[in-house]
Amino acid sequence: MHVPDGFINLPVSAATGAVAAAAVAVSLRGARRELDERTAPLAGLVAAFIFAVQMLNFPVAAGTSGHLLGGALAAILVGPYTGVLCVSVVLLMQSILFADGGLTALGVNITDMAVVTTAVAYVLFRALVTVLPRTRRSVTVASFAAALVSVPAAALAFTGLYAIGGTSDVPLGKTLTAMVGVHLLIGIGEAAITALTVGAVIAVRPDLVYGARGLTAPLKLRVGGELVDAAPTAPEVPSPRSSRTVWAAGLVTALVLAGFVSFYASADPDGLEKVAADQGIDKKTEEHHTADSPLADYGVKDISDARISGGLAGVIGVGVTIAVGSGVFWAVRRRRTATVDGGAASVPPETV
Repeated sequence: MHVPDGFINLPVSAATGAVAAAAVAVSLRGARRELDERTAPLAGLVAAFIFAVQMLNFPVAAGTSGHLLGGALAAILVGPYTGVLCVSVVLLMQSILFADGGLTALGVNITDMAVVTTAVAYVLFRALVTVLPRTRRSVTVASFAAALVSVPAAALAFTGLYAIGGTSDVPLGKTLTAMVGVHLLIGIGEAAITALTVGAVIAVRPDLVYGARGLTAPLKLRVGGELVDAAPTAPEVPSPRSSRTVWAAGLVTALVLAGFVSFYASADPDGLEKVAADQGIDKKTEEHHTADSPLADYGVKDISDARISGGLAGVIGVGVTIAVGSGVFWAVRRRRTATVDGGAASVPPETV
């Protein structure tokens, strides 16, 4: 659903750019509360994983494909504010390096694919885990439902933006029906990927899943015919080696997906591209400003072998995304540590 330049006029693009900038600023502050010794190393990996999986277009209908948006997955794994930053980093790398998503439309894409998907998914996810049994399976089920709804929500948001600032005169009713309909199908794939990924992490390190924290129900004992809470036990502290193993496994998976599996992805246009061609939204599409970059269209320039070119571009993309993402989250985490330490240092000692 990467919106190219020319779909949305400049005034609305500029306005969504301001909205996106404000959302990123708020998310940077919110991420300082979410990022700790567990989520900070994972956040950069989540961004790289989303980049890799977005290269895997899957068929959803005749001549149409879809790909992961990633907002729900990021929000559940590392928190909603950090999730917005994860998807924003991915979109920035895709636009600058791979000419995927217009530069003037970057605000549209961040607002739609990062902010809307993350916010809708996390609100629904929290509502579901509140009413469902407090189990790991409930987290997986809630992840599936939240991801499923987040994709048509993004399609609805795009249609609303197009109604305000679209550059072509098209029947909005048909466009809305087509966008929501095809993205409901794409949402099923998004939900499956999200649930499988969240379930896999929960199976080995549930403490790493932000959305699963605090969901363990207290142990009950029957005393004198009444159920009472058992005395809490000290939580098991996972070893640093365990965290490194999860991180390494995630990185290898992202590299394999981007560097090898992506070659077998569907070549059909994605949901937005298909609807745009059918409804005439793409009449004023502009060429990307970095269309001649060495990595444009997810291939390495001057390498004729498509398999090698695409695989190498995918590996480079994963590497750059994890480097940039990790740098951002390290800086945010360091800012939080400095704030906490400074606050603690400013508290005067008690006098007796």
